[in-house]
Amino acid sequence: MVRTPLTPWERQRGERFGALLRRARGDRSMVEVAAAAGVSAETLRKIETGRAPTPAFFTVAALAAALGISLDELAFACVPEAEGGGAALSA
Repeated sequence: MVRTPLTPWERQRGERFGALLRRARGDRSMVEVAAAAGVSAETLRKIETGRAPTPAFFTVAALAAALGISLDELAFACVPEAEGGGAALSA
């Protein structure tokens, strides 16, 4: 299976999502949050650094639950500011 290359917008969205997760994680370790979400620390590291800009829905949902963030808030925060998103996270 060949994946279509990501657009610049998709890469930027992934970077915003990763930054959002880092802020929400706060002082908690990557290992702690990854374990709570049921994903590997390497998966979380790749998402946070933008190397995995399009994680699976269930991975996103598990991370949101582990961090106490609603999926609506995540989706809104990952939309570019020009489109009404990019609001600060309240975690």
